[in-house]
Amino acid sequence: MRDPLRAGIAIYNDGYYHAAHDAWEARWLECESGTPDERLLHGLIQFTAAIYHAHNGNWEGATGLAESAGDYLAGLPTEYRDVALEPVRTLLETLASDPEVVERRPPLPLEHEGTMPGLADLSLAATTIAAPILAEDLGFDEEPIERAIEYAKTDLEAGRDDSRFVSLVVDFVREADHRGIVYQRLTGHVERRTAKERDVEGLF
Repeated sequence: MRDPLRAGIAIYNDGYYHAAHDAWEARWLECESGTPDERLLHGLIQFTAAIYHAHNGNWEGATGLAESAGDYLAGLPTEYRDVALEPVRTLLETLASDPEVVERRPPLPLEHEGTMPGLADLSLAATTIAAPILAEDLGFDEEPIERAIEYAKTDLEAGRDDSRFVSLVVDFVREADHRGIVYQRLTGHVERRTAKERDVEGLF
């Protein structure tokens, strides 16, 4: 729960409001309806969707989602799964009646474990969740990213802490200003590794 939760929060906090829900959706669908975990994730998914619609001027969509997100989060503790929920609920109440508030105030960052994590603060496990989500949201082909993650995990399992694929996946997530260049390098390394593996398979 922690890694997808934190990955989605970091994606949201770095301004990718629409993409954030992708980190939570699979885990949310596994939850039993009405449980605190299901309500938390459902509420956060609708919260980020409300923020996204408000920033795009879809006031009706924003208000409807703000109301339903508030309903899902109602009754949960002030802090649940180390997510500070009171500021979220307060904003949802405001957003439901005045969606244009997003044009007058900076976005509310989500607080997790006492901090407002961004993409640069993620563990490797959470980074591997965020990487393909960002790739899809930003129009990159996800397949090389997913292959690089597989290679990174294989290298780490083999004790190769200096794996180039680990650093490339991390840089893709963290280096927003150079993401395109990192993606090109990552794709090149994936192609070479894949070709090498095919050559080895061809020997047998």
